[in-house]
Formats: sequence, C-alpha cells, structure tokens
Amino acid sequence: MKNLIILAFLTISTGLMAQKVGTKKPSAADSLFNSMSSDKQQGPVTIFESPRLILTQSTETIKKNNLNVLIIHRFGDAAGNVGGGQTFFGLDAVADVYIGFEYGLTDNLNIDLGRSTIPSVGGLVSGELKYAVLHQTNDDSSPLAITLLGEAGVRPYNSYSSFGDRVSYFGQAIFARKFSHSFSFQVAPSIVQDNLPNPNVPGNENSFFSLSATASLKVTKLMSVVVDYAHPFSSFRNNNAGFSDPLGVGIQVVTGGHVFTLNVTNSRAVNEMNYLSNSTSDYGRGQYRLGFTISRMFDFNHKEKYNPKR
Repeated sequence: MKNLIILAFLTISTGLMAQKVGTKKPSAADSLFNSMSSDKQQGPVTIFESPRLILTQSTETIKKNNLNVLIIHRFGDAAGNVGGGQTFFGLDAVADVYIGFEYGLTDNLNIDLGRSTIPSVGGLVSGELKYAVLHQTNDDSSPLAITLLGEAGVRPYNSYSSFGDRVSYFGQAIFARKFSHSFSFQVAPSIVQDNLPNPNVPGNENSFFSLSATASLKVTKLMSVVVDYAHPFSSFRNNNAGFSDPLGVGIQVVTGGHVFTLNVTNSRAVNEMNYLSNSTSDYGRGQYRLGFTISRMFDFNHKEKYNPKR
C-alpha cells in the first residue's frame, strides 16, 4: 500500500515541479472566494481552493469577517463484511458527519468550531485556532506558505471516569507550495494528545507524532484531483495488527460560491484527533467509503445600504 501511495504522488508531480508560478487573472467563480488569498503581482498565492482538503486542512485561511460553513460526510463501508448490497455499498450507513463553522477574526487568524457525530468515541465537540504565519508569494520572495493550528476536543457522550478523560488535543504545522498553476503540495507534521488513550487498551500511548502529505493536481480551471495521506509514528499502532494509515483520493470542484469535494477514503472519522488515533479500516478488506465535503462561504464585510427609491 505504501508503494502505491508513493507512486500516486510521483505520478501527479512528474513534469510539474519545474514550472514557475505566475500571475493569472482570476475566473468569475474564483472571485466568489474572496475569503481566500488571491494571486496578485508581488502578492500571496492561492495554493489550494479550500481551507479543507480530504483528511487534512490546507494553509488557506478565511479572510476577516468571513464565515465558512462546512458539512463533511463519511458513509459506511462500500464492501467487506458489513458493506456491499446489504447497505447499498455503504450509502445506507453513516460512519461520521461533521458540521463546522470557520470564521476570520483577521485575514490570517481563524477560529473554528465543529461537531462530529462518530459514535464509537462518543462524538466530538472541537474548537480550533488557525494562524497563517507566512504566505507564498508570486515573486518567490517567500517560496512557502506556513500555517499553524491548535485544537481541543471534548467527547460529550459515552462513560468516562472524569471530564479530563473526555479531552484530546491536536497541534499541527502545515508547509505548502504551489509549484505551478496546476500542482500544489503540502506536508504537515502534527502531534495528538489523548488524555485517555484512543482506543483505551493496554500499551497504547497518550500522545504520538504523525506526518501528513497532500497533493493537488488541477485538471480544469475549476476542478482538481486530490490525494491525501497520513502516517502516525506510533509504536503501538505499528506493532499491532488492525491499524491502517488514513488515505483519501478525491475530486474537488469550485461551483459558484461553494467548494465541493467527492472522495473515497478508508478513514471513518473526520476529525484529525479521531482518524489519527484510531483508523482500523483497510482498503484490502473492502473497508473504504464514499465521502463528500461542502464548503460555503459568507462574506459579512460588504453590507448593502437600504435605498427607499429602489
């Protein structure tokens, strides 16, 4: 599986790495996403079309006084013992649903609130701060974009001995570059801290390091192919059968005010604290699922004045 992942990234990047990012005129649909940084002469580059990809977040932030409403859905197993025709290839089942709100306190600082329904861990209510430290620029005076995020989550249901056992934390640094008008790539080292190990079994660590990598290849002006992969560096997960590295492949489409992502992934969970801690689904066992993300932006910067003569 790891060889296939490496091959996928190499295939996407072949022939694109040497191209130079230039200045381009934004399309009408792109202009609707004025919450993103736009490509301007001597200005920042828009590396990804959305602040959310398949598994990971991108370096993009929401501009000041803009609100991004997110709905992320993971269906059930498409095949395997609990998939296939008995659940209409997973469409009759639900693995996780996430509803989130991302608001721009400034152009570079966002506050995010979200709710994940995944039943195996008692759901998750999460809060996050996301800060864009550095933007890539068209003149390459800054060749990379760097974004930091910190998140805390509380599991409201199931039985726990104390409130502290319900809490998990997540920290990540995202490094991204747009190598051409078509190809973007990012890596994201992160750390997960579960006050109560997830899953709560002997030998599992409370905290561990992980590394994510994401590639995006634009195939038309408004559509991109995305490959998203994460690997937890955990002795418990590496030495015990049943755990799998999360991997997602999908298509991201910009559609006049929305960004829509249709994907296939072996991750049941949406939130990073859940899928990095406890991904046990494997493509080889048919434990992959259809999923989608709908991102809708609202701009509160421009208020139309009332005109009684109109």
